[in-house]
Amino acid sequence: MGGENQTAVSQFLLLGLTDDPALRPLLFGLFLCVYLVTVLGNLLIILAVYCDAHLHTPMYFFLGSLSFTDMWISTTTVPKMLTNLWTGDHSITYAGCLTQICYVLILGGFESCLLAAMAYDRYVAICQPLRYTLLMNPRLCILLVLLSLCVSLLNALLHCLMVLRLAFCTRLEIRHFFCELVPVIRLACSDTFLNQLLIYFVTSLFAGIPLTGIIFSYGRIVSSVLRMPSARGRHKAFSTCGAHLSVVSLFYGTAFGVYMSSAVGESSMGSVVASMMYIVVPQMMNPFIYSLRNREMKGALRSLVLRSSSILTPS
Repeated sequence: MGGENQTAVSQFLLLGLTDDPALRPLLFGLFLCVYLVTVLGNLLIILAVYCDAHLHTPMYFFLGSLSFTDMWISTTTVPKMLTNLWTGDHSITYAGCLTQICYVLILGGFESCLLAAMAYDRYVAICQPLRYTLLMNPRLCILLVLLSLCVSLLNALLHCLMVLRLAFCTRLEIRHFFCELVPVIRLACSDTFLNQLLIYFVTSLFAGIPLTGIIFSYGRIVSSVLRMPSARGRHKAFSTCGAHLSVVSLFYGTAFGVYMSSAVGESSMGSVVASMMYIVVPQMMNPFIYSLRNREMKGALRSLVLRSSSILTPS
């Protein structure tokens, strides 16, 4: 198969979720609702954390950062998919595709690190409550966020530079709803061994270290909670941990499945659905799982809504 230099590639084709034109309006309406819920829900969390002084704590600082990340992950991928569904034009420029890859890697890696930071915050709060204020000081929280962002930027830059060295063939159809790293690499007609090796190594390292930290934190939390004399205290602690662990399992499980298995075989609808489960679903569920079950967050959201209503209502 004849290859051409990647600078001559003008566009890719995102084949999306279906080839049936009759299903496009239904999918457009569904994902438009998902996107609006994601953006509005996470925006409400950010505003509530910012406006309520009672929520100026490490846990809600990380939650606000996570909501910001979730909002932009969805904004990076879903609007382009909605445009393709509405117009029937599945094309995306080479620069646009590379930009999507870069942002998804940055934001996905950042979210992975934030989930680990949130697990550490819960570990300190439950296992070392007397030292919580000392250990989880504002300086450490900001440092953890900045460090997570820097590591994610370096990871994305490394992958994108490796993609730039590839030459692509005439077959430029991506069986996906956004430009994901593995399906794009699979289209190259030049040697991709180094790219695939980098994916295995960086994914194992980048996801393995935060996941190990989460497992260690929750192992200590479970051990500490089981020693609590109060059944009510144990139930409250496990309830908080269960909500976080459900999202961790969803995010890490599907992400590992996509990046570790799809590099071997051809892209399938299974990998597309798996990608959706860590690119779309957790971002939409974040406001419900992390906030609507939290009494302090519900009170802050109620105050925010009442304050906004009083401003908008003419006197």
